[in-house]
Amino acid sequence: MMRILTINTGSSSVRLALFEKTPCGLDKLLSQKHKINSISPESLVMAFIQDEMADLSVISHRVVHGGTHFISPCLIDEKVAHEVDRLSPLAPLHNPIALNWIKECGKIFNIPQVAVFDTAFFAGLPDVASAYAIPRSLSQKHGIRRYGFHGLAHQAMLRRWQKLHPELADGGRIISLQLGSGCSITAIKDGTAIDTSMGFSPLEGLMMATRPGDVDPGIIIYLQRTGGLALDEIEHVLNSSSGLLGVSGVSADMRVLLETDTPHAQQAIALYCYRAKKYIGAYLAALGGAEAIVFGGGVGENAPVIRGLILQDMEWVGIKLDHRANSTVIGKEGCISSPDSKVAVWVLPVDESIILAREALTVI
Repeated sequence: MMRILTINTGSSSVRLALFEKTPCGLDKLLSQKHKINSISPESLVMAFIQDEMADLSVISHRVVHGGTHFISPCLIDEKVAHEVDRLSPLAPLHNPIALNWIKECGKIFNIPQVAVFDTAFFAGLPDVASAYAIPRSLSQKHGIRRYGFHGLAHQAMLRRWQKLHPELADGGRIISLQLGSGCSITAIKDGTAIDTSMGFSPLEGLMMATRPGDVDPGIIIYLQRTGGLALDEIEHVLNSSSGLLGVSGVSADMRVLLETDTPHAQQAIALYCYRAKKYIGAYLAALGGAEAIVFGGGVGENAPVIRGLILQDMEWVGIKLDHRANSTVIGKEGCISSPDSKVAVWVLPVDESIILAREALTVI
């Protein structure tokens, strides 16, 4: 018997899950969510696993940024921890928190710890999708490229789709949307990501709860030079006060905005859906068509209105929703496309913890 504790840290919360490996596979024993800022890692872990501690074999951590070096899961040692820390400026809201949990768990347990990197799923992006058109010397010197994020979420949706459709070689061509507080979309061909919306940082791409997504870099220069904003202020604007919150002036929570009948709230929803629609069109072109579009994440799994707005008027590319099915698939798995739709549309709830557990087993 082997038990795996998975630790999935976000910028403000953490998800813990405990798995038991048996001859039949992996069984999840416990699953909870707590705010990081309210309870110390030691107190939370000890309360979570309780009597299971004696049988714990390995701890698997989600680490958002692995740079170009970490393209697969690995055992955590001092060198790995140092590199995770060195990469913190590229993911300042995530890597330091993950590293803190790694260090605290190292004090509590004398067992292997494994790092599973969100960026690893995109390590094989082709050059045309990973390079920025800036001087090559700068890219090489500073490690500037499109890394991609939410890799575990997109990997989870891919694996579930592959299981649902074994007749398609490696799943065929898929467009996966992870829509939550952070949002990203990925084009996947035969099990491999060929493009994704997040790039050098989690700021690029789709409009998000508090992040703007794609923005003209000239705006940043203008705000600093003419607007008089310091770099720290601009960073705060881009990470914490843009997106749905910035446009609506009301909330970063899509549930609140859907119940708010103000012009600014409606504009925020429209921008959010329009940006996603544009990316779907781009990825259909990059893939040469698609067998499926899949939705995951808190918004993707629970907001039929948003899914409907994103895919509205896309029958011309073979996407046809079953509006009744779409309205009833909330927080569960289900097909929401019409039987005559040329592109299947599914909601696939994302379980990153099972990916963390499986990856840990491959390492140890």
